[in-house]
Amino acid sequence: LAKPTSLRKPSGRGPGKPKGAAGGALLQVAEPDETRVHVPAACASCAAGLSGAEVVSVEKRQMFDLPEIRLRVVEHRIEHRRCGCGAVTAAAAPEQVAAPAQYGPRIKALAVYLSTRQHLPYERCAELLADCLGAQVATSTLIGWNATAAQAIAPHTEAVRQQLTECDVVGFDETGTRVEGRTCWVHTACTRTLTLYQVHAKRGVDAFEAMGVLPHFGQIAVHDGWKPYKTYTDAVHALCNAHHLRELAGVAENAPADAPQEWAGDLAALLVEVWDQIKDVRAAHPHATGFTVDTLERIAARYEEITAAGRALHPPRAPGQPRRKRSKAANLLDRLDAERDQVLRFAFDWRVPFDNNTSEQAIRMAKVQQKISGGWRTMPGAERFFAVRGYLSTAAKQGKNLLDVVTRLFDGRGAWIPVPA
Repeated sequence: LAKPTSLRKPSGRGPGKPKGAAGGALLQVAEPDETRVHVPAACASCAAGLSGAEVVSVEKRQMFDLPEIRLRVVEHRIEHRRCGCGAVTAAAAPEQVAAPAQYGPRIKALAVYLSTRQHLPYERCAELLADCLGAQVATSTLIGWNATAAQAIAPHTEAVRQQLTECDVVGFDETGTRVEGRTCWVHTACTRTLTLYQVHAKRGVDAFEAMGVLPHFGQIAVHDGWKPYKTYTDAVHALCNAHHLRELAGVAENAPADAPQEWAGDLAALLVEVWDQIKDVRAAHPHATGFTVDTLERIAARYEEITAAGRALHPPRAPGQPRRKRSKAANLLDRLDAERDQVLRFAFDWRVPFDNNTSEQAIRMAKVQQKISGGWRTMPGAERFFAVRGYLSTAAKQGKNLLDVVTRLFDGRGAWIPVPA
């Protein structure tokens, strides 16, 4: 059998804006920042001068553009004054002004934002700052700014870690990446409002312990079914059905003509149908919290009927029967049958999402960074990157201005701490 296939299907829509959707045209504003009046010099017909002539109408045209971008230098003069007693006292300098010449918090925040949120390598970030601002910043300086930001973020990271352990539902995922020339792992624990990353040399329980969420978590953990997650029995586990749909599609589409796997298509259809029903009920009744008992019983009975049909094609190994390699279809059926409670958790508890897309989207950026920069040269560098990335991801989810929350790390205000939901 081939690998699971993509679930993406043609939308049927043509290119361009859908009919009835809000447009994105550039519109004039009522109060422009600057107004320039253009007066005709002479009559286009008789060439007479038009100074003092009647204005019969005015046509307005507005140009939207950036102002001149350049560094703004603020000089701080620290006065030293002599008292009548002869002692000389210096004024207190602002905390962030500690050297004869230095960069300020906003340019530092911009550099950290570009290198972490927008995945700009340090050399290209330095090039952008030089071309756009005339700021000649060394790559070593950029690395130092990111290190400062990561250190300042520590209170935020601990707050997010604690809040995740108290959430009702948390998604978990992991992916491989390259650090110091070898494969390491990036882990995430997240919700729709919180994101936490952990980069670790190992993929399993050691990384979970270092991350500090699953070991202290007793609510619903959503993941792809990887066995180490289930080491933590205090959590209630729910499986990502997007994975199941891809696997079921692979089984159904690649089955031999003389041995069709109809159960796979039927089970995929049931999962999608139940999820569609949940969305329809929520749309009509926003405060609804679950199906009726009768509906849940029908869903469970239909699930049993479909898996039983699969069992007719792939019977389990009888006691005493020698172990033999089973097909991918049989292994998938075994798993979906044994873990049906975790597969259908979304139907029985509407707090649970149908899939783990929130976590997968959070972890995907590790691959983007690796494609651009090829990985991280040092583990401390990777740890700094993911500390800042988690900070920005959480801020974006909660509607904060990202440049402002990074500027806080350099201007003395300290890290932004999310308020518990």
